[in-house]
Amino acid sequence: MLTLDSSGLVAEIEAYLATVPPPVRPDLPYVCPLGSIRQPWYAEHRPPAPTLLDRLLRRPPAPTVVGIAGHLSLTSRYLAAAGWVQGTMWDAEGRVCLLGAQAAVLAHGFGSPGDARRARIQVMEVLHASGHPVSSPDEYNDDPATRQADVHRLLDRAAARARTLGI
Repeated sequence: MLTLDSSGLVAEIEAYLATVPPPVRPDLPYVCPLGSIRQPWYAEHRPPAPTLLDRLLRRPPAPTVVGIAGHLSLTSRYLAAAGWVQGTMWDAEGRVCLLGAQAAVLAHGFGSPGDARRARIQVMEVLHASGHPVSSPDEYNDDPATRQADVHRLLDRAAARARTLGI
């Protein structure tokens, strides 16, 4: 009968682990540089935090400034985290359409309604430049030929365009 010990697998694994460099800080566990950890959809931005005055006046905190490109990137990340749907703004499972994701990004305190409006203009510019003559991004989202990957690609291209324009 072949066991792990007699097959040499344990010795091979131990030999490999001996070649792995020790962690830079011994108090932290070693994480492979090729690995990743699951992060929230807003990971690169700090969520809005109420100030003392906000708490005293019982008002919501000021939104986090993200810019148009940031709003588009967060919209794409929110869509990936929540799931995508067509024909409705959101469904019972929490999936959202393009407009629903933009609304959720705003509701979580990232950006302003003006950022969202200008982001939709960037999306329309990319749609028209790529040969999709639709009247709104929502029409593109709800087109039966559109897939979730198409929406992410559209948002990425619009964010890249906004960064190029410096807005």
